[in-house]
Amino acid sequence: MTSPISRMYKKITINTLPALLSITLALLITACSEKEQNGQDKQIKEQNVSSKTEIHTTKSGLKYEILREGTGANPTADDNVTVHYEGTLLDGTKFDSSYDRGETITFPLNRVIKGWTEGVQLMKEGAKYKFTIPSNLAYGEQGGGPIPPNADLIFTVELFKVEVDEGKEFLKQNKEKKGIKVTDSGLQYKVLLEGTGKSPSATDRVTVHYEGTLIDGTKFDSSYDRGEPIDFGLNQVIRGWTEGLQLMKEGAKYKLFIPSDLAYGPQGSPGAIPPNAALIFTVELIRVN
Repeated sequence: MTSPISRMYKKITINTLPALLSITLALLITACSEKEQNGQDKQIKEQNVSSKTEIHTTKSGLKYEILREGTGANPTADDNVTVHYEGTLLDGTKFDSSYDRGETITFPLNRVIKGWTEGVQLMKEGAKYKFTIPSNLAYGEQGGGPIPPNADLIFTVELFKVEVDEGKEFLKQNKEKKGIKVTDSGLQYKVLLEGTGKSPSATDRVTVHYEGTLIDGTKFDSSYDRGEPIDFGLNQVIRGWTEGLQLMKEGAKYKLFIPSDLAYGPQGSPGAIPPNAALIFTVELIRVN
């Protein structure tokens, strides 16, 4: 026999079931709507974030996106830079990555593809940029290795360190000083005393007195200290000397400011002259032999 309480519970359950189902359905619809709204809000938020990454284009056609601004030094084309990078083709094919090798790379900024030379100069230490480099600023018609001819390239680059070339910076400032003359090769000179004799050719032998220093004033060689001039073939010395002494006449005294590439270059001279060092020479041309 069914109890009154059971009959009452059954009656209430049957009568209220449609209402309960209606409430449950409403709650489910609300939950789904909130979930959908949250998804839409997240998507809008992501779109807003991505839209902040603006694509810039330079006059050369180089495109870049600033993924992270830097706060450190800004390189010039003459500087050495230390970077991490990844390079891909437009279809996403990766052809090179310093990240994969697990170490950064350091190089002179004026000795890489034009797109890198231009692009990295836009950055500051600590920055991360994404570059899209047109073929004519990359490897052009010839391509190279895994890079097809006429391929546009994408590089993600992080700039860690800028090493200023002190010699080039010195020469850049020095050429603005009074009395400094500059040749097409980049050799700088100052006339301390004009001569009245003959000028040598590149195949002549000359007798000179001289003193050589680094740009910080460190003396590394001097015929004055040895107490006697030196005689040599003008085509048997560094290019800065070969060019500079041909500008002089017997009896002249010049000061030569010689870029690294007209002196001892990347190898330097062990024990005396560092790699890539600009040099300063005071030279007296005593005689053309």
